[in-house]
Amino acid sequence: MDCVKVALLGCGTVGTQVARLIGEQSKDFTARIGAPLELCGIAVRDASVQRDSSIDTSLLTENPSEIIAQADIVVELIGGIEPARTYILEAFSHGASVVTGNKALLAAHGPELYEAAAKAQVDLYYEASVAGAIPVVYGLRESLAGDRITHVLGIVNGTTNYILDEMAVNGLSFDEALKQAQDLGYAEADPTADVDGLDAAAKCAILASLAFHTRACIDDVHVQGIRDITAHDIASAADAGYVLKLVAHAKRRGEEIELSVGPTLIPLEHPLASVHGSFNAVVVEAEAADRLMFYGRGAGGAPTASAVLSDVVAAASHKVNGGHAPRELIYGNAQIVSVDDMQARFQLELLVRDEIGVLTNVTGIFARYGVSISAVSQTNSREAKGICRLIVRTHEVKRRDLHAALEELSHVNFVDSVARVMTVEEN
Repeated sequence: MDCVKVALLGCGTVGTQVARLIGEQSKDFTARIGAPLELCGIAVRDASVQRDSSIDTSLLTENPSEIIAQADIVVELIGGIEPARTYILEAFSHGASVVTGNKALLAAHGPELYEAAAKAQVDLYYEASVAGAIPVVYGLRESLAGDRITHVLGIVNGTTNYILDEMAVNGLSFDEALKQAQDLGYAEADPTADVDGLDAAAKCAILASLAFHTRACIDDVHVQGIRDITAHDIASAADAGYVLKLVAHAKRRGEEIELSVGPTLIPLEHPLASVHGSFNAVVVEAEAADRLMFYGRGAGGAPTASAVLSDVVAAASHKVNGGHAPRELIYGNAQIVSVDDMQARFQLELLVRDEIGVLTNVTGIFARYGVSISAVSQTNSREAKGICRLIVRTHEVKRRDLHAALEELSHVNFVDSVARVMTVEEN
């Protein structure tokens, strides 16, 4: 090939960096690929908007189909479900490979896109869809192809990690930390996808599909966000030797898979406990390789562009030299379990009457539902006189059994309220 033509859909923070780097590193890319990359067009919503000086305005178009038809590789960075899905399928129909960072689209329509790419005999790459510059997709899809993965857990949303870190380190309230994250550009004006855990859930589904060779979508993930996390929760975690993080869990138990995202108490000795600010990290546990950790920038224009361009180089090399990206690999009979059947360790905070016999009654109710307790502590409560705060940590238990016990506890006269329930990760 004389050159590999690249159509760029979207020219926001990441798209601008992709276009800049294609120009600045053209000699390196030519050497790695065997032919030069040529940016044949950049699709934008409004071509009249002022752009970064690195953008060649003659490449701008408001007609994505025009440049898709010319391209060997289409880079989709517009986000959302539609029209991104339509443009990607259009690219496949023209014989173009696709590089995308669209986790929401992959979590909702991944199987359709994988099948369309295979049918067209082109590549679909998506390293940038999870954890920015961190090569965790490549790691799961290729580097660990010879191993059996048992557990993937990670901090995959930089916004929530920044918020929780500021609350823990600098004593900010949730609202103060969120405002600071928005001022720094870590959080959107509407932070719903981040703070309610939806962004992390989409990434969790993608990681699970890769790790366990089972199709998973965002609806398979049990999701809990961080909106109601308080300074007390942060302090309580620290007192117990934990740090509070929003963690995505994908775990294999025999032929069953559990998927969840939620606030999790992480022991200080665990590698995820040291992940600060807007950084991301993913821990992978495998039967042969044991524990691996991927760590780095999970967002931002240049870091995410790095992941996009690694995929562009791979796809372009296949255009020049032959070959294709790994196809979707689905096999086995693994079932994604319901939220009630998921198992985890938990920490509970109960406000109870400060009376003799209450602890015995509480532990008796837990025992009746098969909830095994690993630790109990008690502190005076500031909420009301004669009330104390009981902190209970459990061994691994099914959620349905825990909830049944909590339901009974919520109706007995010696329990004032169930203040908080959070999962606990072991070392």
